[in-house]
Amino acid sequence: MYRDGDVTAVPDGREVLPDNVKPTHYEVLLNPDLEKFTYSGLVRIDLDVKEDSSSITLNTLELSIDNASLTVGSKPAEEDKISSLQSTQDEEAQTTTFALTKTVPKGSKARLTIEFKGTLNNQMAGFYRSSYTGEDGSKKYMATTQMEATDARRAIPCFDEPALKATFQVTLTADEHLTCLSNMDVKEQKPVGNGKKSVTFNTTPPMSTYLLAFIVSELKCVESNDFRVPVRVFAPPDQDIERGRFSVDLAAKTLKFYEDKFDSKFPLPKMDMVAIPDFSAGAMENWGLVTYRLVDLLFDEKTSGAGMKLRVAEVVQHELAHQWFGNLVTMDFWEGLWLNEGFATWMSWYSCNAFFPEWKVWQSYVTDSLASALSLDSLRSSHPVEVPVKKADDINQIFDAISYEKGSCVLRMISKYLGEETFLKGIRIYLKRHAYGNTKTTDLWNALSEASGEDVAKVMEVWTKYVGYPVVSVSEDEKSNKVHVKQNRFLRTHDVTPEEDKTLYPVFLALRTSEGVDESKTLFDREGSFDIPKDDFYKLNADHSSTYRTFYTASRLHKLGEAAKKGLLTVEDRAGMIADAGALSASAYQPSSSTLTLLKGFSSESDYVVWDQLTTWLANLRATWIFEEEATRDALGAFLRDIASPKAHSLGWTFTEKDDSITQQFKALMFASLGVSGDGKVVAAAKDMFEKFSNGDRGAINPNLRGAVYSIILKNGGGKEYDIILDEFRTAKTSDERNTALRSLGRAKQPELIQRTLAMALGDEVRSQDIYMPLGALRTHPDGIRALWKFMKENWDALVERLPPSMSLLSSVVSICTSGFTHKDQKADVERFFEGKSTKGFDKTLAQSLEAVNAKSDWVARDRKDVESWLKENKYL
Repeated sequence: MYRDGDVTAVPDGREVLPDNVKPTHYEVLLNPDLEKFTYSGLVRIDLDVKEDSSSITLNTLELSIDNASLTVGSKPAEEDKISSLQSTQDEEAQTTTFALTKTVPKGSKARLTIEFKGTLNNQMAGFYRSSYTGEDGSKKYMATTQMEATDARRAIPCFDEPALKATFQVTLTADEHLTCLSNMDVKEQKPVGNGKKSVTFNTTPPMSTYLLAFIVSELKCVESNDFRVPVRVFAPPDQDIERGRFSVDLAAKTLKFYEDKFDSKFPLPKMDMVAIPDFSAGAMENWGLVTYRLVDLLFDEKTSGAGMKLRVAEVVQHELAHQWFGNLVTMDFWEGLWLNEGFATWMSWYSCNAFFPEWKVWQSYVTDSLASALSLDSLRSSHPVEVPVKKADDINQIFDAISYEKGSCVLRMISKYLGEETFLKGIRIYLKRHAYGNTKTTDLWNALSEASGEDVAKVMEVWTKYVGYPVVSVSEDEKSNKVHVKQNRFLRTHDVTPEEDKTLYPVFLALRTSEGVDESKTLFDREGSFDIPKDDFYKLNADHSSTYRTFYTASRLHKLGEAAKKGLLTVEDRAGMIADAGALSASAYQPSSSTLTLLKGFSSESDYVVWDQLTTWLANLRATWIFEEEATRDALGAFLRDIASPKAHSLGWTFTEKDDSITQQFKALMFASLGVSGDGKVVAAAKDMFEKFSNGDRGAINPNLRGAVYSIILKNGGGKEYDIILDEFRTAKTSDERNTALRSLGRAKQPELIQRTLAMALGDEVRSQDIYMPLGALRTHPDGIRALWKFMKENWDALVERLPPSMSLLSSVVSICTSGFTHKDQKADVERFFEGKSTKGFDKTLAQSLEAVNAKSDWVARDRKDVESWLKENKYL
């Protein structure tokens, strides 16, 4: 099948609309009823007729078609109207087909007019309702949208595919006191009687349906005039709008920064960002009208810690990067999602580093984006960056660490390989060449090749078209003074078949020696060699800017540990080395004892990011050993206290105005890690803070420590403490404060408290978007993990009803309720439960969860005695 214009052949099996017509413009009129939760609508779609047509098929989902007609001809005197079109709906394909009583010839211009009705649903998809608290304390509602990936069809009848770009003019009818927003600025507003008004917006540039947005609500606003066009943050009246000041100021500066970097003007007349109380994702890049969860847009220095400020900045800059990468230039179809999300992720790190160099975000990148990508992509059930997508049901499942984080890692590799300025030169070529159009990955490679003179596709295609990444094994021949490197596919389960090991990745070796970093060495073949430096110091993958693991011999790993102490390795090198060693222990390349020995040598480490990686791996080890003997688990806690307590105690847990962002995060990390591991001083400090807090001193717990204090108290407390933290969830003024309380409740281990926490997930107090929050912390103890699985089995139908498979939230809950297991019999129980059940919408997540359980089971069986022996030898057990 072929599409008209620039779009090339459609792969076999992809479910797309017939290409006999192509939309060019939509006129959308909507009248939402915020009391009945319904709306009436009319859409007029201008069409270019590409083939002789006796029918027109477009996308609809859960819409009622009242009437439809087709007018053929571009001039009124020549128009031929076909009224009362007969329609046939296909619920499975999510389409409506209109039969025409006469054939419309190729080359015609036509206008399809459809009158319809819809529901302002409570599924956070399409045109939906979200609730907030009015000034009188009553529950009130707004109407808002979430179209990506395939829910524009749930809001209006449309041609709901990324390549079918068109212009849009939206008109909303609403009560006069309500604010109406859409992608563009207001063209006309007029009263229509009965206390209502009609608001018509200017016509958008050509764009994909998934970027269409409109909102009707009571809203407060804060504005910045520091950019060429107005930049505004909106929030419901129950929010303090001044908490939007950080985001609106950052957005204005970021838009100017992106205009300069991309050499491309932001093409819309305004930029609005809106905090939505019910929102399934973190944020959505609708062109000119970006929507966010409250917590990802509204920030208050007084009530939130440094980590939350970084999060808000990253999300805002990510969404604004989309205004160019995704909105101006859009992927041809969903297998190119990484072109949107990978770039926006990379650009958010790049811009964060430019705006806040003191945050040193490229150091954190190693333990954040790179770690997430390497974790998921170490599973057989992962997928390529460019993943074939055939059905709408499959699309939501690829909004994951591969499309986002691995996509950004691919771009980080190529930006390092070409140099950042050359890379950005290629990006400017790409954006200019394809503005208002659609692209494939090859279009990006071509632009980068043009900018650099390199054959970028040759180097990078393997990284996007094939699943997985390599482990590079390093051996040394002292006689010939050579280092030998060999690449093989890396799997966490350590059971790669010859068939799976055929891919040869272009591996950027980035060799660090005492003379600097040699970026010129790339391993294209299975194996290669280079000379050992004279001073015997070298490390591969300098700064861990490439996507692979490195497996050193035990003696070389020891030498690198010594080099770290001498200051020869960067923060990224040290953190990445720990991450690689830990992953290789978990996958049978080396015993866990070798990584434990390596970590013991880092007790004098001074950097936050390295400690973040160290404590993360130990937490992963303890989670894998969670069903083992309690004495072993306690001994692992004793090991952490032994190496980390000196650093935690010297840092302390009081905060001053002199503490920069990293220092604040460092103190919070060490306090939390030591507290849940039972450090006496930290636990006593947490209890003291909590007692003062309980007695009304809200400043007793620093925002950076809030989550840690709650976790420590619930782990060591009972019903009284649980009720205090639950009340904080119910009454705190900011989303961040409420979320922190909600996330911590699962730490409570008493059976009755576990049941109360589980009940909250299906109760009315917790919004559907937050259902995973009370569940997550139950994975921190064995009884919680068992209770989670029992809860899911007993409440499966209720969970599916509340979180339909079309929502990614069901995937999250399935993962939380199954991924804590570590034994084969537990995995078998999960498999039995889902046998014969539809796993539509979360089958990939389930497969990944089960494979992770399998890997943990093998790890425990293999290294149980090794870990015990090491703990005994080092007097922890």
